[in-house]
Amino acid sequence: MLTRQAQTAVTTALVPRARAPGTLLLVQDFVNTRDMEEGTDELARPDSLRGWLAGRGLLPVDAAVGTADVARAAALREALRTLLFAHHGEPADAGAIGAVNRAANEARLAPRFADAGGYRLEPGAPGVGGALGWIVTAVSEAMDAGTWERLKACRNDACQWAFYDSSRNHSGSWCRMAVCGNRMKVRAYRRRRREGGQRRPEPARPVRGPGSSA
Repeated sequence: MLTRQAQTAVTTALVPRARAPGTLLLVQDFVNTRDMEEGTDELARPDSLRGWLAGRGLLPVDAAVGTADVARAAALREALRTLLFAHHGEPADAGAIGAVNRAANEARLAPRFADAGGYRLEPGAPGVGGALGWIVTAVSEAMDAGTWERLKACRNDACQWAFYDSSRNHSGSWCRMAVCGNRMKVRAYRRRRREGGQRRPEPARPVRGPGSSA
């Protein structure tokens, strides 16, 4: 018989997390370069950051990348994660918005008009700054497409995975209901049990019969 840990591992493998459409997938993958549960970070070193960006055609494979670039990428990633939490109906964090705006400014984003009509925001800065600008562009395009608010961060604090909410009423809270949703429900149930056990019953009030003084 499978242990509870083994059952969770099997469920995790069999139930995929929802993937975002179009260029919004770039934003989802970027946020998920940090795996909270596994304690891993795909962008933790200059060479790994270069490899991730180059692998998506955002940066030349021989581009110079330093520790300051790693910090810049991490700041944008965590700002985006914070904004994804706001898609659960919470207020948007002003600091996170400011971090995304700084990334846009550093990338020197500007509209580029096509001969066939239409335009697209494109970065004018070279290097990592420009590469991160393409991620901000993907956010802008998702806003125009009406898909941005469907990209959310899992409300399980131990997970915080970016997932695409494909539910009809936009009510999804967990990257996988069968894993994180069940975990959070169990935690909430246990918390209620503990809080209920800590409440002391009020002392019984004496029953006063007829003619007794107050």
